[in-house]
Amino acid sequence: MKILLIEDEPLVAKDLKSLIMKLEPAAQVLEVLTSVTGARRWLSENELPDLILSDIQLSDGVSFEIFENSEINCPIIFTTAYDAFAIRAFKLNSIDYLLKPIDENELQKALAKFKVLLRANGNDSLQELIRHLNKQPQKYKERFLSPQRNSLVPVVVNEIAFFNKEELIFINNLKGEKLLSEHATLDELEALVDPALFFRVNRQFLVHIQVVARIKTTHKGLSIQLKPPFSLIELDLSREKASAFKKWLG
Repeated sequence: MKILLIEDEPLVAKDLKSLIMKLEPAAQVLEVLTSVTGARRWLSENELPDLILSDIQLSDGVSFEIFENSEINCPIIFTTAYDAFAIRAFKLNSIDYLLKPIDENELQKALAKFKVLLRANGNDSLQELIRHLNKQPQKYKERFLSPQRNSLVPVVVNEIAFFNKEELIFINNLKGEKLLSEHATLDELEALVDPALFFRVNRQFLVHIQVVARIKTTHKGLSIQLKPPFSLIELDLSREKASAFKKWLG
């Protein structure tokens, strides 16, 4: 069993490697990579491993960027300190999702699941089994919590106009109110919301479809105008995202 580790915390990587060797003495850890850039380079220059164990939040980005829109089709076990990424993880070739600190029994179960897949006859069967595992109903968040003084206030999805990033992450509701979000990044929120309802326009805005008023073509791509009470807000969308946005909106 050839395993590639992607983990940017040296002590965590060392412990995880030791745990793998304890559970699977015959396994070979090919490399420990620490960044999105390094992982992309390694995977482009080497044969695919049998299995990838990858942290999600790396020093230069989110590891999903390594696997999305790529031909990397080997099974992946994701590890992370947060559970906000679970839905997005299972859109990839993920066979399991482990929360840190990694529990030995949970890792053992994940490796056992991998070995069941590995016993499938041929790569096509392996990929079919992965797809079958991932064909489980996806549950998106229906409400979010906003910290207010010493309490948390629930905000249902249908009341949200958009999320935006400033120094902190904010929930903007249909009344025009700006509420603090308990989430630290838009990446976390994007993984939790229904992609049929929300679109990541740029690094600062994750917009609900119900507040898009009109779009117009610009030399940069698209300009998106929002409905009242956000009529003064116009968001620029790059050419690269324009086609996907039109398809989403239609």
